[in-house]
Amino acid sequence: MHPLEKVTIIGSGNWGSAIAKIVGTNTACHTDLFEPTVRQWVYEEILDNKKLTDIINEQHENIKYLKGVKLPHNVVAVSDLVEACKDASLLVFVLPHQFIHGVCEKMKGYLRPQARAISLIKGLEITAEGTRLFSEEISHILNIPCAALSGANIANEVALEQFSESTIGCQDIEVDGHIFKNLFNTAYFRVNVIQDHVGVQLCGALKNVVAVGAGFSDGLGYGSNTKAAIIRLGLLEMRKFGQTFFGDAVQTETFFESCGAADLITTCNGGRNRKVAEAFVLTKKPIEQLEEELLNGQKLQGTLTAREVHQFLSARNMQHEFPLFSTVYRIAYEGLSPENIIIDI
Repeated sequence: MHPLEKVTIIGSGNWGSAIAKIVGTNTACHTDLFEPTVRQWVYEEILDNKKLTDIINEQHENIKYLKGVKLPHNVVAVSDLVEACKDASLLVFVLPHQFIHGVCEKMKGYLRPQARAISLIKGLEITAEGTRLFSEEISHILNIPCAALSGANIANEVALEQFSESTIGCQDIEVDGHIFKNLFNTAYFRVNVIQDHVGVQLCGALKNVVAVGAGFSDGLGYGSNTKAAIIRLGLLEMRKFGQTFFGDAVQTETFFESCGAADLITTCNGGRNRKVAEAFVLTKKPIEQLEEELLNGQKLQGTLTAREVHQFLSARNMQHEFPLFSTVYRIAYEGLSPENIIIDI
């Protein structure tokens, strides 16, 4: 008889809160697999002279990041990271990627033996020297296996139980895949488990670059045909990047999962990357200024990733092999005319 899995969610923003609703509901349903209480590490904030953790635990709602959506009563907000993760066997990481290292270092030594993790952090780090998956960073610091989940998942829509799909990349499909599917799969949030955890995360990063290109197209007033061409060419470059630099670790089928084509379509039709790129063409203001005006200080992932990809490709003298990625970079950072989004690709 295996001990029940003890689940901790690391992070409590918009997406983290939407996921807490799913995880809390599923752990309560699958009492043969999971302990009933789900602890959620919440970065403590004060709202109207009350601690955010107290508000969540009393009102069962994250009024700052997911207002109007009730969380299951078995989700308990905890402000102390060590207390939140103590003896945990399943860790769900859903926090900004820049905090991964510091958070994991503080968690070392407090987890249950044979613990496992899953990263819901989209993307990966790309530098001139190489690439680094966030799941690998978690796995390396904590010395535990780490899967990845990504898909066409706008947090508010998922929280409102509007149907969507997601993809889990997991090396051990039979054991870990079974557990993670039971943790996340619902009637409105359909999960498919595949082995390609690298491709799942790669898609989450590169689709934002394509969305910037789609936004340029929208700003220029081009129609659906043009955007469809940009999406198709972008998907081809995403696949080529994966197979060129990761080889057999990335499977072609992954690009037709929710983490691939579906997330790409969603991001190119909505989201902040498309929105800011459209405004860049219409206002001719710098990207940094538009970030300030439109995103409340958040950074635009698409242009940042475009720059990282450009540095990575330039170091290998391969930028000409990825014309869409390179054109997005040159329009955003080198003053190239936005019209080149269809001329140069």
